[in-house]
Amino acid sequence: MLERSLGHLYTLDELGRRDTPLGRIDARVKVLVVLWLLLILTSFDSHQLGRPLPLVLLLALGFALGDVPVRLVATRVLVASPFALLVGIWNPLIDSSPLWRLGPVVLSAGWVSFLSILLRFILGLTAVLLLVATTGFGATCTALGRLGVPRSLTTQLVLLYRYSFVLVEEVSRTLRAHALRAPDRSHPTLGTAKSLLGELLLRTLGRAERVHAAMLCRGFDGALELGARARLRVADVGFLLGWCAFIAAVRAWDVPGWLGRIITSGAP
Repeated sequence: MLERSLGHLYTLDELGRRDTPLGRIDARVKVLVVLWLLLILTSFDSHQLGRPLPLVLLLALGFALGDVPVRLVATRVLVASPFALLVGIWNPLIDSSPLWRLGPVVLSAGWVSFLSILLRFILGLTAVLLLVATTGFGATCTALGRLGVPRSLTTQLVLLYRYSFVLVEEVSRTLRAHALRAPDRSHPTLGTAKSLLGELLLRTLGRAERVHAAMLCRGFDGALELGARARLRVADVGFLLGWCAFIAAVRAWDVPGWLGRIITSGAP
């Protein structure tokens, strides 16, 4: 399961190395747009369920211009959705006052806030996964560093991503050795798990020391340069200004509410 989960993340990283219209946009610009999007999403009121919906247009164009399979990202979002469910599932129990009426269905304020949390979580996580799928994890960390994020943090993120595969390999090897020595047990017992975790810790420390020594021998000074410095083009600036203005407009005006009023006023 661990290998499969990391394999999914590696697949997104591989997609970011392709030559696509969205992939040619400077990584710093895409990072700024996603950060602006996340900031705007957090600024919406918990009862504003419909107002963030126009942001789906930005994500839809991201899928199209980046040639990213929707199913690939949707499965990752689905795996992470329990976190949002745990955060907002208690809202319907806390606030049961009626807020919306959709025909015979009455939604309480708690249900509206729960759906709002879930919607904003899906939009934000999808934007982050699209960023990785159209830029690459390493290039994203490099862009963060060039935007002023401390070098120690970006270096740790890159190393964490790279060597998480090594850690999972060690875990798989340990569990495989246990399965060969105890074929009658599908999972380690609690006592055995303690010993396995201790052994895994010792092996991890030993591997980390060898990796660090190898990096020092190759001149590692605390910084990882993962790509050549690129200059912003006119297309990059236009992409940044255009989408930031669109996101700000979605926050400033209630477009879904305006369309709903037009439709209802024209109905017989």
